[in-house]
Amino acid sequence: MSDFEAYDAFTNGRSLLASRDFHQAAIALERAKRLEPEQASIREALGRAYMGAYNFSRARDEFAVAVELDPTDGYAHFGLGKAYERLREPRKAAHHLRLARVYRIGLHPSGHESSLGDMQAP
Repeated sequence: MSDFEAYDAFTNGRSLLASRDFHQAAIALERAKRLEPEQASIREALGRAYMGAYNFSRARDEFAVAVELDPTDGYAHFGLGKAYERLREPRKAAHHLRLARVYRIGLHPSGHESSLGDMQAP
């Protein structure tokens, strides 16, 4: 397997995320993860796909790995916090949402959610 295959699966998955096809994005990103399991960007994108597909426990798992791989990734902390919110774990959610603010990624300066705002419960 080549680096190109992982990159191709990753870019395909991100494109599917952009078009809000979360289930297909997860399939493409799972393939990228199998090829490059230690890439935080792949794990973060996969977490976003699972959030969009309302699979909050898998989203939590992927965001947790992304945070483990890159502890200063505020966007991954934000996603992990949102996943914990959906799983009704408010203390863990608050911890990661605070870290997202510290790293100033994932939130607008006003404190409002940015690109993860579509993760609102239905």
